[in-house]
Amino acid sequence: MGSNGGECRNRSFHDVARRDTIRCVPDDSIYVTDSVRVPRSELDVTSTTSGGPGGQHANRSATRVELRLDITTTSALSAEQRQRVLNRVGAEMRVAAGDERSRTRNLAIAEQRLADRLRDALRVQRPRRTTQPTRGSKERRLNAKRRRSQTKADRRRPRHDE
Repeated sequence: MGSNGGECRNRSFHDVARRDTIRCVPDDSIYVTDSVRVPRSELDVTSTTSGGPGGQHANRSATRVELRLDITTTSALSAEQRQRVLNRVGAEMRVAAGDERSRTRNLAIAEQRLADRLRDALRVQRPRRTTQPTRGSKERRLNAKRRRSQTKADRRRPRHDE
């Protein structure tokens, strides 16, 4: 039984290790937000051998997982959400995980990373309010300019007007 009370087909390592961030979704999709769930059928999953040390196991086992999601064709996003993600990350989102020795755990980690990146790309950024310089900062700047001007004026030859 999953944490939502119903049958959960996608229960794996990430449900146990990251119970607070991954929700068990009854259908075969990855939870991103309450309104966005990416169907696993839209993901292109590639397994390769992971780099680094590890001997025969690392050289022979295809445990590193790479996920690719085509933003332009996914059914998980509305038109507005799709445009926002396209502007931030481009037409294809790629994540990889080779942290663990197990392909299953690496797949769960890669799915989590994809959900995190997609959630960040969907977040609406508030426009920056331009700030004005304070009166004190203006006064300090003008005083510094006057001091610098006076220093340069003191270097000049004295004028003989009289």
